[in-house]
Amino acid sequence: MNTEFIQALGELVKEKGIDRDVLLETIEQALTSAYKKNFGSAQNVRVDMNKETGDIKVYSQRTVVDESDLYDTFLEIELDEARKVNPNYEIGDVLEFEVTPKDFGRIAAQTAKQIVVQKIRESEREMTYNEFVEKQDELVTGEISRVTVRDGKKIVYVQIGKGEGILLHSEQIPGEEYKIGKTMKFYVVEVNRTNKNPQIIISRAHFGLVKRLFEMEVPEIQEGIVQIKSMSREAGSRTKMAVKSVDSKIDPIGACVGTQGSRVRNIVNELGDEKIDIVKYSDDMAEFIEASLSPSKVTKVFVNNKDKSAVVIVPDFQLSLAIGKEGQNARLAARLTSWKIDIKPESDFSEEDERLLLEKLEIDNLAAENEADDIEEDLFEDEFSDEMMESEADDSLSDDFFEGESAEEMYIEALADEEAETENI
Repeated sequence: MNTEFIQALGELVKEKGIDRDVLLETIEQALTSAYKKNFGSAQNVRVDMNKETGDIKVYSQRTVVDESDLYDTFLEIELDEARKVNPNYEIGDVLEFEVTPKDFGRIAAQTAKQIVVQKIRESEREMTYNEFVEKQDELVTGEISRVTVRDGKKIVYVQIGKGEGILLHSEQIPGEEYKIGKTMKFYVVEVNRTNKNPQIIISRAHFGLVKRLFEMEVPEIQEGIVQIKSMSREAGSRTKMAVKSVDSKIDPIGACVGTQGSRVRNIVNELGDEKIDIVKYSDDMAEFIEASLSPSKVTKVFVNNKDKSAVVIVPDFQLSLAIGKEGQNARLAARLTSWKIDIKPESDFSEEDERLLLEKLEIDNLAAENEADDIEEDLFEDEFSDEMMESEADDSLSDDFFEGESAEEMYIEALADEEAETENI
């Protein structure tokens, strides 16, 4: 190797963003292994590469020992022999002899080339990993490059810039076609390091895909005026999304739908005609649950705050719409609100049923309120107790007050008394 090699290495370091010192150190380590492989593994050797000229020298290292302790002449040297080189050597010092072979330059060049290529690949993998880690939970656009089948399930590979995304069967929209060369939008679920290229798991079925699409299409969401509070999705079939506006002048549903449905239509087209229900979020759970069952009409909603469940009464002719095909509408509403929802038709809910239900709900909701009050009271008492303990601890630090007992002993007693009082309470 020569100066030209070092210069080329410097250009490569700048282009690929590789640490020059780390690269040179790695090359030296590889050259050490190459020397041992070709010229004897029994020696301790050190390879030194001049970082300016590229010249390489190999040194054999031997430890200075007493004559009686000499065991291995490849690794050790007697004290008398060492002092012939330098009279200042002592037992335990390490002596170096240059042992650079004449044809080592050829081996060094081949080894260095392999290391450089390896480091370039590692650097590119790291750069790709860092690029896509930043894109996790975001949208990316990619082109389908290949499709394989494993255990009867289709796996789709997508070229995304310098990375390759993997669309597993579980992350695909049922019935959606994935043709090679087709460009689509994907949601980045996770990015993992591997021994080869980073593993980029992408999705078309994740609810995050729909959320990011709305963020792209609706300026009011980007600006924070309209907030997406919750979502539930059954990919390829239906999505429910609850939205809220922080500006009373802005209709959150209208903002998401767009003029003549233009905004939501773009998203539906991207998802392959998946139905999207946009409902208004409310802190009032009865109102929110009623909205979540859209497009069905609701007569009454009875909420049980204790176990987060609700009984919803709908007109008989709206029952099938409220429940949905194979229970989908009710299922998505339950996920959207995170509440259990029991839907009943008006004909199966008499005045007596309502009276009994209201009595039960009054008891349960009162219990829920008491539990909340107890928790708040406990938190207050804990905070008050901590303050009292700190105050008493400060007072206990006066040895005179405790008539000879140490401050430390009395501080411990104060803590014990406090615990006893707490238990009695």
